[in-house]
Amino acid sequence: MREPVGLRKRGNPPTREPETWTRDLLDKVGWRVKAAHEPFRGVATSDGVRQDLFPLRATGADVRGVYRAAEEYLAGLTDKQLAAGRFPMDDESWRHWNNGARYFLRHGMLLEDFDDAQRERALAVVRESLSADGYRQVVDLMRLNLTIGELSGNTYGLNEWLYWFSLYGEPENGGPWGWQLDGHHVNINCVFVGDQMVLTPSFLGAEPVIAGSGKYAGTVAFRGEEALGHELFTRLDGGQRERAVLSDTMPEELFVGAFRDNFDLDYQGLRLSDMTPGQRDTALRLLGLYVNRAGDDHARVRMEEVRAHEGDTHFAWIGDPDGTFYYRFHSPVILVEFEHMPGVLFDNDYPSRRHIHTVVRTPNGNDFGVDLLRQHHERHHGAPRG
Repeated sequence: MREPVGLRKRGNPPTREPETWTRDLLDKVGWRVKAAHEPFRGVATSDGVRQDLFPLRATGADVRGVYRAAEEYLAGLTDKQLAAGRFPMDDESWRHWNNGARYFLRHGMLLEDFDDAQRERALAVVRESLSADGYRQVVDLMRLNLTIGELSGNTYGLNEWLYWFSLYGEPENGGPWGWQLDGHHVNINCVFVGDQMVLTPSFLGAEPVIAGSGKYAGTVAFRGEEALGHELFTRLDGGQRERAVLSDTMPEELFVGAFRDNFDLDYQGLRLSDMTPGQRDTALRLLGLYVNRAGDDHARVRMEEVRAHEGDTHFAWIGDPDGTFYYRFHSPVILVEFEHMPGVLFDNDYPSRRHIHTVVRTPNGNDFGVDLLRQHHERHHGAPRG
């Protein structure tokens, strides 16, 4: 397995007047802006969106802590900050999350601009929504963003607080609400409808995945997701591998990353129902690493939802288990991708284990909790949303 040999040579970081380079960027990525304006449908197969997968119901999950954290966060903002950082539930900015440049389509409040108390209140909303392991992973990825800033001499453009936090809806009134954390390698969307929670789309990545130096030396990311993915594929027999392997060529990027809210992706690979009990156990443990980023109550509900479609869940693979690889889980209710990526800040144009991207989606129309919100509106307001 080849390893990167150094950092790319780069020009000076942008100044704090980004209008010109942002305009140039928009010229190059106009399709993304167009995609964000398209009416939301959801990731689906070529057969279209499957209906009635996500019933609106009470789950028994304890949401008192996260509702309280959201109210305290809002109470600590100035009127100007509220105007900049709070949005109606149906605001299009939900769909502007991306793993790109500092100012591209950003909105909400930049954590870097908060005082310590305000930043802690914003992070408390994230912490109360996630499990201890899930929150730790998010913090570690933000810290690794500083690591690459230190290595490249650009902590202005890459640091642990260069993330935008947005709050949507009305948690103080018990209505649907949610939050978004958006920046380089950390893009999380979280929606609450009653005590139900949807934690997708969630894109998490890192380059590097190990901090060998700097303020957060020793920080590591994605060891479990990588190791269990490797273990699952290597436990397959020859016939199972033939069904699981999609291609000899790694994709250039994840299939359902940013601006792919309406992407068509058909089921491919090996069904979990065609695995042995031991293989299925490994597959479910691997899926659990993604599902269990949510707090315990919501992770339990989500895993029940995932296991109800276990027989329709497909595992797909591309790459070399002794080198770099891509894998995917895809069912009617969950879509997970993992990939070793080429270097962006490191000087390698081939995939390496130093750069990893992951994404989790809720297909069939419930990313951003859209299907739950539709049902809530119909139940409480008497008509479908137009």
